[in-house]
Order: sequence, then C-alpha cells, then structure tokens
Amino acid sequence: MEIVSPAFGNGEFIPSKYTCDGEDVSPCLFFLNPPETVKSFALIVEDPDAPAGTFTHWVIYDIPGDFEGLPEDVPPAANLEYGIKQGLNDFGRIGYNGPCPPPGKPHRYFFILLALDIESTGLPSGATRSELLRAIDGHVITTAEMVGLYGR
Repeated sequence: MEIVSPAFGNGEFIPSKYTCDGEDVSPCLFFLNPPETVKSFALIVEDPDAPAGTFTHWVIYDIPGDFEGLPEDVPPAANLEYGIKQGLNDFGRIGYNGPCPPPGKPHRYFFILLALDIESTGLPSGATRSELLRAIDGHVITTAEMVGLYGR
C-alpha cells in the first residue's frame, strides 16, 4: 500500500498553500494498492520535530475501504459524508491544520495511512490521535507513510 499526493512527493517540500503561511488546506491524497481485506482507513498527520514533541496536524478516520484517497481541501467538519469522522488536532481544532513550524530547520510531516479490518472505529468525531490509536489497536492490516518537509 502507498499514500501519494500530486501536490508534493515523498521527501519533498510541502507547497505553502497547504500550510499556515498559505491557504492551510489539506492536500489531495491517493491511497494506492490497499490490501483486499481493508474495510476502512484512518489517517494521521504528525510532526515529530515540533519543539514540545510530536505534534498532530490531522486525525481522520472511518474512511470507507473502497475510497481511493481524499480530495484537496477536506472541510474542517467533525462529520463528513460517507460516515467519515475527523478528530481533534494539537491546535485544538477539528480537521486539518497544516505545517506552521517555528523559524529554523525544516520539520518533517508524516502522512500515515492505516488500513483497518473494521468498518468503523466506534469513536465519535473529535477523537484525539491517542484515542484513535487505542481504538484501532489489533485492527491495523498495514500502514503506509509519506513525508513532506516544511520550514520557515
């Protein structure tokens, strides 16, 4: 399984459009070659280089297993079509908030796609990264990740 974006490649810089310095919209993402047994997907975007430790930028889950990705600019709503739910990021908001690092060395942003063997996590919208990880423990078939860079 792979996660890719037409906006930037793995290990490349994230265009400012997808950061707090631009429109702060989520990039288009494609889920390639998922396992045949996938029933749903979850996605976490995090920055392990943040000064206070790993900072979560996006938590989205209960994405149907037949989805081939997510469009650009997913709205910051707790509940989306098709039963998709969004969680709370470390900015204290629902949905995606892009890179916004302090000045200095570029940070790495991990887009982590998890293929699950369950249709629903059973979580309400607004779950945190840790709540999601607890709910899917034992249900992850495989994962894929893509890393984007951004610095100021």
